[in-house]
Amino acid sequence: MGIPEYWIVDYAALGGWRFIGTPRQPMIGIYSWMDGLYQVQQFRMGEQVQSRVFPDLVVMAEQLLQVEG
Repeated sequence: MGIPEYWIVDYAALGGWRFIGTPRQPMIGIYSWMDGLYQVQQFRMGEQVQSRVFPDLVVMAEQLLQVEG
């Protein structure tokens, strides 16, 4: 479909351990199309999110993972 990159923001750490690891923590997964497959980069609290499609984007994982109640 020509989608170069998509993001999954799991702010509640609901994903399976296969996807978010153990122990379960909020996580951002960025899936980038490379060599005919999607490759994933995972980011957690305290890490700077890096996008191949938007290389000038500067955002910390906690900015996307915080949920205001």
